[in-house]
Amino acid sequence: MAFLADLHVHSKYSRATSHDLDLEHLALWAYRKGIAVVATGDFTHPAWMAEIREKLVPAEPGLFRLRDELDREARRLAGVPATTPVRFMLEVEISTIYKKGDRVRKVHHLIYAPDLEKAERIREALGRIGNLSADGRPILGLDSRDLLEITLEAGEGCYLVPAHIWTPWFSVLGSKSGFDSIEECYGDLAGHIFAVETGLSSDPPMNWRLSALDRYTLVSNSDAHSPAKLGREACLFDTELDYFAIKRALETGRGYGGTVEFFPEEGKYHLDGHRACGVRLEPAETRALGGRCPVCGRPLTVGVLHRVEELADRPEGTSPARPMSFESLIPLEEVLAEIENKGARTKVVQQRYERLLRTFGPELTILREVPLEELQQRAGSLLAEAIRRMRAGEVIREAGYDGTYGVIRLFTDAERKQGNAVGLLFELPESAPARKKRPAASEPPLPRPSRVAEPSPPPLHTPPRNGSGGLLVGLDPEQQAAATYTDGPVLVVAGPGTGKTRTLTYRLAYLIKERGVDPAQCLAVTFTRRAADEMRTRLQALLGEAAANVTVTTFHGLGLELLQTYGDRLGLPQPLRVATEAEQRAVLEAQGLSPTQAQRLLPRISYRKRTGQPGDERLETTLQAYDRALRESGRVDYDDLIRLSVQLLEDHPDVAGACRERFRWIAVDEFQDVDANQYRLLRLLAPEAEARLFVIGDPDQAIYGFRGGDVRCFLRFADDYPATRRVILRQNYRSTQAILEAAARMMARASLVPDRELAAVRPGGVPVEVVACPSERSEAIFVAETIEKLIGGTSYYALDSGRADGEEHSYTFGDVAVLYRTEAQAAELQEVLAQAGIPYQKRSHRLLAELPEVEALLAYLQENPEGPLTERLERWAAASAPEREALLGVLRALAAQCGDDLEAFRNELALRSEADLWDARAEGVSLLTLHAAKGLEFRVVFIVGCEEGLLPLTYNGRLDPEQEAEERRLLFVGMTRAQERLFLTHAQRRRWMGRVRTPEPSRFLADLPARFVRRRTHTVRRVPTGGRQLELF
Repeated sequence: MAFLADLHVHSKYSRATSHDLDLEHLALWAYRKGIAVVATGDFTHPAWMAEIREKLVPAEPGLFRLRDELDREARRLAGVPATTPVRFMLEVEISTIYKKGDRVRKVHHLIYAPDLEKAERIREALGRIGNLSADGRPILGLDSRDLLEITLEAGEGCYLVPAHIWTPWFSVLGSKSGFDSIEECYGDLAGHIFAVETGLSSDPPMNWRLSALDRYTLVSNSDAHSPAKLGREACLFDTELDYFAIKRALETGRGYGGTVEFFPEEGKYHLDGHRACGVRLEPAETRALGGRCPVCGRPLTVGVLHRVEELADRPEGTSPARPMSFESLIPLEEVLAEIENKGARTKVVQQRYERLLRTFGPELTILREVPLEELQQRAGSLLAEAIRRMRAGEVIREAGYDGTYGVIRLFTDAERKQGNAVGLLFELPESAPARKKRPAASEPPLPRPSRVAEPSPPPLHTPPRNGSGGLLVGLDPEQQAAATYTDGPVLVVAGPGTGKTRTLTYRLAYLIKERGVDPAQCLAVTFTRRAADEMRTRLQALLGEAAANVTVTTFHGLGLELLQTYGDRLGLPQPLRVATEAEQRAVLEAQGLSPTQAQRLLPRISYRKRTGQPGDERLETTLQAYDRALRESGRVDYDDLIRLSVQLLEDHPDVAGACRERFRWIAVDEFQDVDANQYRLLRLLAPEAEARLFVIGDPDQAIYGFRGGDVRCFLRFADDYPATRRVILRQNYRSTQAILEAAARMMARASLVPDRELAAVRPGGVPVEVVACPSERSEAIFVAETIEKLIGGTSYYALDSGRADGEEHSYTFGDVAVLYRTEAQAAELQEVLAQAGIPYQKRSHRLLAELPEVEALLAYLQENPEGPLTERLERWAAASAPEREALLGVLRALAAQCGDDLEAFRNELALRSEADLWDARAEGVSLLTLHAAKGLEFRVVFIVGCEEGLLPLTYNGRLDPEQEAEERRLLFVGMTRAQERLFLTHAQRRRWMGRVRTPEPSRFLADLPARFVRRRTHTVRRVPTGGRQLELF
């Protein structure tokens, strides 16, 4: 059967859409337009998916229909005799913004699924990437190729179509942020693309100029943001009413009848121009001006016609071997509005529109099929003549540009006046076909300004060169000195961005490749699994297969290995279990403590075990009973992994000797953060004065004193190892001079390395911005608005409202981090970023085993021991439906890794932190505590809450000098995460600890050098500019 389909629409849950965009109104307008199959849009949005499940029922294969009572009401309200029932097809538009090939790419895609189960698989996978609840058309930091892979992995029948492929900012071939070919965008999976959506600003003849597009079926859809816009572009099919038949027609071309199109000049981006200056230009004029606006000198928005000409390999007017048919139409409301000389939504036009539908049937039938003679007899000569001209292409075209819709007219002003004077029943003189009208410039062209090239950002790390060959050619002289010294202990004082991990890994590679050291005798220790994984990756790149023999672990991972191997010497059971936080609380509650008391006591117990400093009598008594209860149940806690390892090596010299024989070369990263027990463990593994012990770190970045970290271990290392070679790394390869100078000056008065001077390899830079905000809400809005500007806009709403300039920028979501002192500050940021449609990832160093969902899972596994671990995990997931898809993904991976070993699974969860949940494919703004940001770097950093009481953090207004110094070091760490841009914000009013406060700016801000700082106040714009509803084209 022949039918029309509109396979790209939106729901009321998408930004800048009508509240009437529900399933009932979509069906109503599909009946009015004559559309047989309409897309649902937005199936990844949880609320919209719930409506889909409630209101739609299965129909033909892969299609759905409204429930009977809803469909009857839609037909009644449509007021049009319907011969074809409206069917729905599951569809969603996804916006991806990411970096590829040194450019930020912004591409929109249409994804289709044949059933709810596969749609849910897609939703689940994308939920691990970004926020699906903020927008029906979600914005994800995900490579287009990876999105296609997720679509294909969802199951048979799922497919992807690149959306409106020519739109400047958000499309695969767009002039602002697209690619030059489909293959470049989708990579090795490009062969799975078989159709492309051409968009409102192009038509098939324009696309035929590219031979590269011959292999794709050209489709057109409305991209409706309100129900009345349905069917303004659509596809013609002659197949069974069946999802899979539609897909086959798009794949093969058989059963595909072509498209119903806009006149391309009506699209918002057909020609080039600059809307702010009222400049509209043909491509040749743009080229003559060097791409710059003749009025203001800013870059012009290159339109679709220009972009087609750039990529075309055929002359205008060329047809492919098998050209598809197409029809260019004007919406009936617009035709009537021109005849009546009134707005399309006025009462007069709407009454006449409805009368025509009752007389002739659906709108597209009137525009395409009703004989002109019948129209003339029953609706008047003027309407008949208007539709004749439209069908013949005899229209007056005023092309759209830079977000401004074009105007397609059917009559000259004189003809319309004549028609209004004599009524609708008159014969118009035969008119010659109107020639394409070239818009005149609004002002005489000004002299072309000289083009100023936008500076390209320097590389994130400028590789140092020392002039020597070999493995260490990439190290600067100071790094090389640290890496090559092998005659005794090495203490490397390495400031931020000086290449700590790089120096450490190159040292190990140097020892193994150039000094012949057995890799099995090398031990590299750091603090997080994420850092250990990065170290392994670097060693693999340097050493190849030999890297697998190097022991790379965390302090607690090392402790667990020692206790699992030799724990019987201490009477520990095997296999050894690490207690979860819930199990620790249960042990304390069994001693008579309330849940609140138990929760508050755990940090004190941890601090006592890490530092060895005795507490009061009550704490010591409780600790003895707590440890005894853990041992009786065959468990240890997280801090016991180090404490008991120290005891093991001290009490059993033969074990200590075996460990020293095994680990002859030891390297420790972030050494400034070790606690007393960790340092004792190192001293036991390398007790000799000339031990081959390499430690690297920065005392000015010691930020874990609150949990037992003791920077004095770093400061006394050379006293404990008198033969120590001390090396200072001074070259900062990360931050600009402005950022580094500001951070160093802030840190100067409390620095523990007074003889160090950091030198920025990247000179200059934008000043650090200190921004005062009226409230924490205003602060979050400032962050979101600034991110939007830096990225160049995430949507057309951002461009049209003035929140972004639309020019090409080099930043993407993954380049940005927002840092804060306490977890409580994150909620406001999350809410505002979600409202802005900005994808983010919130991570902390909280252990996975401490998360409520994981505690629930472990309890479930204990109560349900039957079946493989992976199957039990899936049963729990199905029953509990955890909200965090990223967590579920990590749990599945760990379960598969551990096989059926529940104890190994428990121990992995006890050693991994929430920071390990990062999805490598995702690009999102990073929301991190200042502590969790340690070891990371970002092109753009915001540090929010730079206020007294928060930074430095105080609960009672009192702060001793040691605590203040650590808080200052924490801000120093945060500031030096930034490579290019740094924003420090403070709120003038904040709700904190249950009260609204008016805090003073942080005392640390007063120490920033005026030369490298710009201070300002942020004002929230209450009403966005550009109040009209925004559409994509």
